[in-house]
Amino acid sequence: QVQLVESGGGLVQAGGSLRLSCAASGIIFSINTMGWYRQAPGEQRELVASITSGGNTNYADFVKGRFTISRDNAKNTVYLQMNSLKPDDTAVYYCNVEGHTYVRGFSSWGQGTQVTVSS
Repeated sequence: QVQLVESGGGLVQAGGSLRLSCAASGIIFSINTMGWYRQAPGEQRELVASITSGGNTNYADFVKGRFTISRDNAKNTVYLQMNSLKPDDTAVYYCNVEGHTYVRGFSSWGQGTQVTVSS
């Protein structure tokens, strides 16, 4: 079983910055794509950014130029640096990790971390 632990959310004023972290643990053979999603109240969960094992990144249009996703493969950890935050960025942020154990593939979700941006 693969578990994800997120950290780094909180309350910040508009224009401020936060850095989210998500560490995967368990019996992991390999990790492919790592990503961040968010879900605002009454809205569907949406992709924010993702990064492949080769370092290729993908960003939603609404965060391009403001957010940066990165990963530390040695630590099985993915990060999301969020700059120039806006009130519209307020949501619960979830990390997702896809990979393989020695037995099967997996797609695991973190517990979510609240990000609140005040105007």
